[in-house]
Amino acid sequence: MRTLAELMDLRGRTALITGGAGHIGMAAAETLVEQGATVAILDQDKDSCHKCVEELVRIRPGCAIAVPCDLEDEKATRRIVYEAVSRLGGLDILIHSAAYAASTTFSGWSVPFEQQTVEAWDRAMKVNLTSAFLLVQEARKALAVSGRGSVIFISSIYGVAGPDMRLYEGTTMGNPAGYAASKGGLLQLTRYLATVLAPRIRVNAISPGGVKRDQPKVFQERYAARTPLGRMATEEDLKGAVAYLASDLSAYVTGHNLVVDGGWMVW
Repeated sequence: MRTLAELMDLRGRTALITGGAGHIGMAAAETLVEQGATVAILDQDKDSCHKCVEELVRIRPGCAIAVPCDLEDEKATRRIVYEAVSRLGGLDILIHSAAYAASTTFSGWSVPFEQQTVEAWDRAMKVNLTSAFLLVQEARKALAVSGRGSVIFISSIYGVAGPDMRLYEGTTMGNPAGYAASKGGLLQLTRYLATVLAPRIRVNAISPGGVKRDQPKVFQERYAARTPLGRMATEEDLKGAVAYLASDLSAYVTGHNLVVDGGWMVW
């Protein structure tokens, strides 16, 4: 029987992380690098990708590469998987963290429901959900060859539960229908792929609760009061979930949605 240290060891393994320059994506990247993996950081902004790589190589030289890509572009999305696999020398882990979130600003998105547009909905579906389908479709061979393939989708509590709009009263914050629908779609895609790609590839999801950043103070206070653990999440709270699902700690776990929400959904 292997030790816990051996089960969580990712030395020699490689990972592609979409949304890698974002808060959660970067936390996931740091986690895998700390466990010994080499990671490819995918994000839309080239400069942000390279900046994240610069930060990661301070942890361990040569542990990260940048693979910028616009996930709204199908051809570019398919092509970048091959580039990442080629540069990494294979692929063991795929983490899809890229998403248009409620805080993303473009027309017809984070506005009252009656003002939300089909164009905004379609853009979110392409990045949040369709690109997950494309990425796994193109990465499946490399993940299967690995023999330890692990796919992790970053979903949300709003992929499971409806929003409590009372939290948003008096603020400029919104909660787009397309966000909830795309995150719920990720969870069903998780279940579908867990059976279709078994036994050589495991597919799981992480559903974070609200992560504290620069939201209005009144929103943070309402959210904390609504949560059994009495606070919003931090990116650090997600590192354990990533470490677990990416490594052999979860070798017999697939099709699972690991909720990290401070107890939000028990009420």
